[in-house]
Amino acid sequence: MLRCFGPRDPWLANQDIAARTGLARPTISRLTYTLTRLGFLRHSESRRKYALGAAAVGLGYSALAQVDIRRSARPLLHALSQHTNSSVHLAINDELNMQVLDTYWHSAVFVIDIGSRVPVATTSLGRAYVCALPEDERKVMLERIRAKRPAKWPNTRRRFEEAFRDYQRYGFCLALGDWRREVNAVAAPLDPGDGTKPVVIGCSGAAFQLPPELLRHDIGPRLVALIGNLRSTLSRQE
Repeated sequence: MLRCFGPRDPWLANQDIAARTGLARPTISRLTYTLTRLGFLRHSESRRKYALGAAAVGLGYSALAQVDIRRSARPLLHALSQHTNSSVHLAINDELNMQVLDTYWHSAVFVIDIGSRVPVATTSLGRAYVCALPEDERKVMLERIRAKRPAKWPNTRRRFEEAFRDYQRYGFCLALGDWRREVNAVAAPLDPGDGTKPVVIGCSGAAFQLPPELLRHDIGPRLVALIGNLRSTLSRQE
């Protein structure tokens, strides 16, 4: 239930939560009452809706504090954001979405906030993550995407095939207007080397701000170098 809430949906009614979870309305009513009493949700009488409460926010920050790679990546993300005048993000996988753990921007036209979830299927963050998976896990993820979006699968498959080729050749993946027509992006994965899933660092912005040539020949290679620097920093900390 708590995962239903996001930066674009801060307030949800019981029927909204029921529609997103597939749970019955009476069940949702009981759970929202309990979660409100525990502080994980707060209720607005005027809106007749719920939003995340202080307990949920505190739990989220506690989880972020345990992601060591986030602290090490901060200065590198900030420097790339300043150089490119665009948004730079650190993200992890969340089922068929990628969730942003950290983000920086410098005079950026397009910004993704911390906590935002974006689809694996149509973003450079998602494509980079899938590229970094072992082959058996990659097949499972692609099958889940196909089952979720069967009508769009032929085009999605072509985009992933392009992403696999780019990743093998350059170490990064592109998304050119696939998620949002006005947004271009590039991303590269990093295996933390501690047995956890890959994390992904990406750079995104308005299409007029980040044309394909700039992403391929300048920002993409810089992003791969950033990943290498971050990997070296993490290895020195072990």
